[in-house]
Order: sequence, then C-alpha cells, then structure tokens
Amino acid sequence: MPSPQKRLVFSVSGLLSFLCALTAAVATGLPSWLSGTVLCRTGAELVNATGAELDKFLGELSYGLFHGVRVKQCGLGGRASRFSFFSELLTVMPAGLHVTVIFFCGVVILLSSAATGFFFFNAFGRPYEMLQGPVGLYLWTSISGLCSCLVLVLFAAEVKLHHLSDRIANFSEVNFTFEAYREQYDRCFWLFFLIFLIHGLNLGLIRLTGVQFHFHKPKELDPSGGAADLMY
Repeated sequence: MPSPQKRLVFSVSGLLSFLCALTAAVATGLPSWLSGTVLCRTGAELVNATGAELDKFLGELSYGLFHGVRVKQCGLGGRASRFSFFSELLTVMPAGLHVTVIFFCGVVILLSSAATGFFFFNAFGRPYEMLQGPVGLYLWTSISGLCSCLVLVLFAAEVKLHHLSDRIANFSEVNFTFEAYREQYDRCFWLFFLIFLIHGLNLGLIRLTGVQFHFHKPKELDPSGGAADLMY
C-alpha cells in the first residue's frame, strides 16, 4: 500500500482506538450495565398472585460496576433506594470477581489509549521495529480486544453464576424474599461488545496495510559461504 494510504488507514485506526478508550472510560462509570425486574416472592405467594396480579409485586433493578438503583414492590407501592457496591454490598457480592471486571476495564482504557498513540506514531513518525512498530500495533490492539472480551465474560459470569441481582435485591431484607424475574444487559455492556468489535476491525485494517506480524526477519544466506565450506 502506498505511504499516503497507509497513513490514512493508521489515522482512522488511531481515531477508532481513541473512541474505544473514551467509550470504555464512560461505560465503566455509568450505572447501566444490567437492568431488569425483581419479584417479591413472599408477597406473591401470600396472595397466590398470577398473571396481571404479579405486576403489583414486580420492582425494578438497574446497576453498573459501582452503584445502582432498586425499586421494591410488595403490593403496597414501590420503595426506591440507591446503593453502592463498595460501601454497602461488599460483604454479599463476589468481591474478587467484581474487582477483576473493573481491573480489566481499566486495562482496556489504558491499552486503547496506548494503541491510539502508536497508530498515530506509525502514521506520521518513524517507529522502532518492535513494540512501537508493526509488532506493537498488533500487540496493543489484540490485548485490548482480549481484555474487552474478558470484561463481558466475567461480568456475565458474575450475574448468571453468582446471581448478583438476587444478592442485591435481598440485601438488608428480613421479612421479604426477592428473586430476579427478568434480566437484560444494558447499554454499557453492549458498548464493551462494540469496543471488542472495533479492535477486531483495527486488526483487519492493520493487515490491510500489508504489515506482517513477525518478530525477526530470516537471515540472508551468504552465497560465498557454501563454496568456502566445500574447500575445507
């Protein structure tokens, strides 16, 4: 690919990486990772609620990685309250897994920012061969895409395997038992999925420029070496 076109492709990839870093930073802090409804099972069982009657016992739940909102319905109106993971729910949530999700979100932000600089450096500068050159482009982009995928997998495991919504809904409750009735991943979760796709697109753009992924070049054979060996 000619040099002007290569610069254009690297510049577009740099802008996409910057978009990934900015999107990851915003999505990490927003309380819109999962939303759904929570059923007050104790109240519904007391009156044998079915069909439309269940609506009186369905509350709302929405949370992110740091805080969220829950509305509890037990037949007498909703009770809205805000909660924070690290100041209130630290004892009931899977803390190690939750911190790991936040850690990989930070890694995505950091490496996407680094990839942005390296893309523009390759477009307008004179990069070195290893981590600043073609190898670095593949490396930072691949690790960022992998970490964004890990964020999705670990958060889904926290929600589905560790029943995070049930733990939040039943926190500090004595008389009622709640259970997740309906759950759906919200926009911040899908923003990280978009980040994963963008990093995959960047890998394709790198390949489009003709950059090969290799750590060392094959050594050229000395044509005079064979004849000298035969003489001795």
